[in-house]
Amino acid sequence: MIKRHSKSAIFMHWSNAVCWLFLLFSGFAILENPLMQPVAMSWVELWNGVFGGAFNLLNAHVIVGLIWVILYAFYLAFKLKSEALPFMQEVTHIDPKSDTIWCIRKGLRLTIGEKMMRKMGMETQLPPQGFYNAGQKFAAIAAVFSSIGLALTGFVMFLMGGSEGAETLIQWAMFIHFACAGIMAIVLPIHIYMAALAPGEGPALRSMFTGFVPKSFAKMHNPLWYNKLNCKD
Repeated sequence: MIKRHSKSAIFMHWSNAVCWLFLLFSGFAILENPLMQPVAMSWVELWNGVFGGAFNLLNAHVIVGLIWVILYAFYLAFKLKSEALPFMQEVTHIDPKSDTIWCIRKGLRLTIGEKMMRKMGMETQLPPQGFYNAGQKFAAIAAVFSSIGLALTGFVMFLMGGSEGAETLIQWAMFIHFACAGIMAIVLPIHIYMAALAPGEGPALRSMFTGFVPKSFAKMHNPLWYNKLNCKD
């Protein structure tokens, strides 16, 4: 077995997941305008019923958002150099050709299958990947920048809400907030499927609990990272 994730990284992954899902679902419920509601008005009624009204739901949304920001503030304060910066360096190390090919071939393998790809004369072999594969890198980049946008605009709306002369600022903050949430509403289901349901990804999912992956899995799925470790078979 090879260590892949630290205990702090695992904690932040799951705390982030819990906060994100609550914020996304409660955020949908806050939109009481039928023209802006992406789910259904019954979703609004359900969440308002659980929390005893729109005001309480909004307060819960804000509180969880603050908890999420505080957790990351502490994490960055103690793990900036050892984990956060290396993470950003890894996910932003993009090889346009290799990563694009990986995403296309991976998508085709999951939809039409390798057998059909071969019948159509397509290459099925995925380009070798590092610690994160191309899909994980793109999802991480979207999550990081969307999170920054959500946190900043959330603070603007929280601190400036009701202030005279801040109407334009609030409107822009709301627009950016909704746009970032919309991006994550697309990214999260894909990430969940790829991590939990896609064939062959079981060891990667279990590593988010144990911190370890089998050598064989790392060698097959993340050969560039595996080779850097100088592992012996």
